[in-house]
Amino acid sequence: MAEDWSARQYLKFEDERTRPARDLLAQIPLTAPRRVVDIGCGPGNSTELLATRWPQAKITGLDTSPDMLSQARARLPAAEFTLADIATWTPTSDTDVLYANASLQWLPDPVAVMERLLQALPEGAALAVQMPDNVGEPSHRLMRETAADGPWTERLKGVARDPLPGIAAFYDRLKPHATRLDIWHTNYNHPLAGAPAIVEWFKSTALRPFLNPLPEDEREAFTAAYTARIAKAYPEQFDGKVLLRFPRLFIVAVR
Repeated sequence: MAEDWSARQYLKFEDERTRPARDLLAQIPLTAPRRVVDIGCGPGNSTELLATRWPQAKITGLDTSPDMLSQARARLPAAEFTLADIATWTPTSDTDVLYANASLQWLPDPVAVMERLLQALPEGAALAVQMPDNVGEPSHRLMRETAADGPWTERLKGVARDPLPGIAAFYDRLKPHATRLDIWHTNYNHPLAGAPAIVEWFKSTALRPFLNPLPEDEREAFTAAYTARIAKAYPEQFDGKVLLRFPRLFIVAVR
């Protein structure tokens, strides 16, 4: 059985992780949706934003992690939270907003899933998606380099996340079903407390496929080797902080 996601680890950087969620929400041009679904809701920090903006809507959060859903239910007891796999899940006919903040990048074919979901929405509804677009950043390149340099190499072959498809792929698949399609990138620069903080950030997300297959002693060795590489790639600023550059892709499609 795959290890569950850790809500506690994820929320160590709640403010930084919630900022893109706010930026995505601000661009959804609906005023009174009936049903709003948070796809990959995690611990409910993004779901809470949706409930605050649209208090009259029925709010539903979906996730594959029982731990994340437990945290979300405690945080937002008025909302509905469901264990579901977005690869096969289909929205109900009264769904006016599908919102996916940093979740669809984990799917093998996010473009196909987004096209299917958009087609399932009623006229005037919106699909809003934000995905990290950072596999080319030093943070991720160094994960792959560390994986290729150690006793774990064979076990970690093929675990790295693939790059997102190009913008044209999203445009060509989504625009035929959309009256309006906005696509943009934002590069965030997060000041963090040194190289270990960057490692802590990714332990709850991108590092999971690299660490989960390893026994505890090798996890520690992998983490130490990765941290040493990170320290060289992200030099300290005048105040001792390091800047984690984090590109993200945003898409809002109106049916």
